[in-house]
Amino acid sequence: MAAWLVWLTAALFVYIAQLAAIFLMEHRRPAQMTAWLFIGFVCPIIGFVAYIMLGKDFTRRRRMERYKQEKIQYASEMSETVNGAHEIGNEELQQQEKLYAMLTGLVDFPITSRNETTILTNGKATFKAILEQLEKARHHIHLDYYTIRDDGIGRRFLEVLVRKAKEGIEVRLVYDGIGSLHLSEQYIQELRAAGVQTSCFLPPRIAFYDRRLNYRNHRKIVVVDGKVGFVGGINIGDEYIGKEPKLGFWRDTHLQLEGDSVYFLQELFMNDWAFAAKEKLESSPYMPVHQCGGKERVLIVSSKPGHNERKIMDVMFAAITAAKTRIYITTPYFIPDPSLMMGLRTAALSGVDVKLIIPGVADSRLVLLATFSYIQDLLEAGVKVYRYAKGFVHAKVMIVDRMLGMVGTANVDMRSLHSNFELNAVLFDPRTIKRLEADFMDDLQNSREMELQHFMRRSWRQKAVESILHILSPML
Repeated sequence: MAAWLVWLTAALFVYIAQLAAIFLMEHRRPAQMTAWLFIGFVCPIIGFVAYIMLGKDFTRRRRMERYKQEKIQYASEMSETVNGAHEIGNEELQQQEKLYAMLTGLVDFPITSRNETTILTNGKATFKAILEQLEKARHHIHLDYYTIRDDGIGRRFLEVLVRKAKEGIEVRLVYDGIGSLHLSEQYIQELRAAGVQTSCFLPPRIAFYDRRLNYRNHRKIVVVDGKVGFVGGINIGDEYIGKEPKLGFWRDTHLQLEGDSVYFLQELFMNDWAFAAKEKLESSPYMPVHQCGGKERVLIVSSKPGHNERKIMDVMFAAITAAKTRIYITTPYFIPDPSLMMGLRTAALSGVDVKLIIPGVADSRLVLLATFSYIQDLLEAGVKVYRYAKGFVHAKVMIVDRMLGMVGTANVDMRSLHSNFELNAVLFDPRTIKRLEADFMDDLQNSREMELQHFMRRSWRQKAVESILHILSPML
């Protein structure tokens, strides 16, 4: 046999073997499998190496297995939980027995009953509220952020944290290795010099060599003295108050919590701290008795990498399929899991008023084009899609009927729902849901509706790019 034929046969064998390996390892994640098969097909060897380093599900590795959120029983004992849908105080949810059973049976944490919530619209209100609470700290401050910038807002946080640490307050900070990749070492050194304890969640170099670069801690948690907490879409940076010229006005939503739900924000922080800093904190000093007299019901939902850990997506899907009148969603990145896509289309075809707000101005052109690859199917099903025109919309909000609202860190995209560490709060109080609805309606006034006939007239080049990005979208 000619030498060239031997080499050709060997190359063909390797080519087929790498595609077969991807197929076998990703058969439980069809969307990811399709994306990586495409890359392996177009870029032999290089694509397979990239898959091993970035794409393969390594959640069963020993270090990832170590991140298991074991319930802190002390937190559960401290909180007053809801024992039945009739106690929620929400008539629509009372009629949804299956949804209630799912919310109480699948999610790690219980629905808590003694809470006060405040919706914070946009960066200025959020930073003002957080900084005010940091100033009031008497025992500890815990922060867990995806992105921290060494800019104007970042320096304001640094100043407060340094001063509180010098006063003897315990201050701990977790930051993500990818999201805060450009955070200066000087910033961290200034914090540590003042006594602030810091830890990087999956540092890029370690994550690369251990093949966990794809996993990101996208949570934004602030807990002050175990009594006040914050969660939502806003990181620490000047862009969140509109100082990024490319994006302009930044529309976002954050949530301030007081009461029992803060115990579970604290638990999530403590798990993140244990994983990143390798220090397990004793629960008692950080979960004090509170005096909150609120009666709002709140459910904290977390998710993390792992086939059975996608609790936020499960809650979204259950709520969408239970909807009878309306589903309102705002998200900066819309690359839905096939089940969510089917749920939204089915709801719209069934007569449910489904409205989706996505960015008009995008921080990533590629992600926006990937989003467009899903839009035609939605429009054809009757979903009303709007592009926010006032600036960049980064809020992550879902409203279903008048039975629940969701605010948190998770986008409606496969990265958030499959690969990231995320955190959402599910809200049941009618007044809070009404406030979220008011913000949504205000956003509609600043948005342009996408018309099916006009959308279908986009160029063939754009459609071709969208088709490729649709295949690759699970990785974006």
